Amino acid sequence: MKNQLLLLLLIGNLSLTAQNNYQPAPENLEARHWFQDAKFGMFIHWGVYSVLGDGEWVMNNRRIPIKDYEKLPDAFNPTQFNAAEWVSLVKAAGMKYITITSKHHDGFAMWDSKISDYDIVERTPYGKDVLKMLADECQKQGIKLFFYHSHLDWHHPDYFPRGSTGNDIAGRPASGDFNKYLDYMDAQLTELLTNYGPIGGIWFDGWWDHKLQGKETRVDWRLEKTYELIHKLQPACLIGNNHHVEPFAGEDFQMFEKDLPGGNTTGFSGDSKIGDLPLETCETMNHSWGFNIYDRNYKSTKALVHYLVRSAGHNANFLLNVGPMSNGKIQPEFGKTLREMGTWLDTYGETIYGTRGVAAAVRDWGVVTQKGDTWYVHILDWQDAVVAVPTQGKKVKSAQLFKDKSAVKILSETKDMILLQLPKFDANEWDTVVELVIGQ
Repeated sequence: MKNQLLLLLLIGNLSLTAQNNYQPAPENLEARHWFQDAKFGMFIHWGVYSVLGDGEWVMNNRRIPIKDYEKLPDAFNPTQFNAAEWVSLVKAAGMKYITITSKHHDGFAMWDSKISDYDIVERTPYGKDVLKMLADECQKQGIKLFFYHSHLDWHHPDYFPRGSTGNDIAGRPASGDFNKYLDYMDAQLTELLTNYGPIGGIWFDGWWDHKLQGKETRVDWRLEKTYELIHKLQPACLIGNNHHVEPFAGEDFQMFEKDLPGGNTTGFSGDSKIGDLPLETCETMNHSWGFNIYDRNYKSTKALVHYLVRSAGHNANFLLNVGPMSNGKIQPEFGKTLREMGTWLDTYGETIYGTRGVAAAVRDWGVVTQKGDTWYVHILDWQDAVVAVPTQGKKVKSAQLFKDKSAVKILSETKDMILLQLPKFDANEWDTVVELVIGQ
């Protein structure tokens, strides 16, 4: 209780001004640049829901009453969790950061929270703070750590009025103080941002639970206050929100769920437009976010490499998800694919890391990434012996295959387009990369 009061006093004493006037600190702008250079990260959905092996929405989907769901922590004992193995796998995959669920919609905290006892240390036989172990290992191995944090909460009694999810869960009271719930959320965020070292960012999810139309919701999420709190505690910490609308003031990157920027195959993005912030898209390795023992729809390594390349061509990072099992192990199917992606990046990483997408060159056959005066033409869907590449009025000085530096013939060149003669097709190539040197 003493620690809880201290945290609430800390929040209350911060000078909270409207984030509508938000000016990113120099260290925040530097972190944004790092983020855009990083290009590839691991998303981790892990919680007590993994015990049931039916995804992270199981509490809502199966309408599990709170009193029954509260039995799951007793069965959550991830004795095979090894932070060093996880971070080493991230590095082997060529990833630069981790975003892990600190609290998902079920309200269960995956760290040693002093604000509530509904957490991994006090409610599970494992009794250890996995986020602390992961944070320490990330610092040791040079990987940045981000925390996913759910806005909505199917467990907390003050999450009222209820949103569009969790309404059939027995045990949820038909009353509550929403501001009290938000105080609780801010206090837990304060813990995460004061006890776990430098945090790369906070990845919010769940604002849409109260969405009515456009940016209007029937509750005040107090985003300005929460965002100001985060930036006061750690100015370099990047804020993103998976709300599926245009970015709010105070946010530092814009995310797209299961879609490339500008796409809307899922229906999540609606009419939201791409803003000026750094971009990120997230996707799963099968169909599920949390561990799902029934889901064997694994995407091929080639398909995931193509998604990574297309993300870079759209000037976005690729956050690729794994859902660890309840014992703390990452599925071997995921590990195999991730290592294969890392092997591909060992050769082609130069064409991905630190690049920016050339928006005008996004085509059905592939994309173009840029680093200084070098353009990388990524040909993913090769159907013809020649390919037309938009050049935006740039002069092309030379063209060669990235893999072996052999010359690629330029058949013709206009002010805004070049026509490349491609070499013999190699069916084993996932991505044929042509390197262009741009002049005046």
